[in-house]
Amino acid sequence: MRTEYEFVLPRGYLEETGTLHKRGTMRLATARDELEPLRDPTITGPDDPRLTILVLTRVVQTLGTMVLVTPHEIEGLFAADLAYLQDFYGVINFGNDAEIEQMLAAQEERPAPVTTAAAKTAEPEEGAEATAPAPATPINRRAAIQEVPSGSR
Repeated sequence: MRTEYEFVLPRGYLEETGTLHKRGTMRLATARDELEPLRDPTITGPDDPRLTILVLTRVVQTLGTMVLVTPHEIEGLFAADLAYLQDFYGVINFGNDAEIEQMLAAQEERPAPVTTAAAKTAEPEEGAEATAPAPATPINRRAAIQEVPSGSR
């Protein structure tokens, strides 16, 4: 049984030193991983947004070269990366094998960022027909940060 999964963050965690960490590993959550953060005195209840931070801190095993991931690092993620980890957590813990494989494949197919130089269109060669640039592939964006519905657990 597979209990640990590699992920690639869309943007990456940027350390104060300027080091960017994009790859990491997340393990499957246990019941304790979801219950222990509720005992934290700073958590006001199951709807407390900080609960997500504490749960992710427990299950994210590595982030780049960091082998100890603390709430400080999870709180320092860009919003897109936090949303990605929430989705990743939901899929590996509550999804079926097909959904897990689809998510793993999708993170490897993620297109590289377009640079300003690459975004400029080249002049067509003389006598060549000008073509319109290919339409951009739509990116799956979340409308809002959402918790995994309790009915799917």
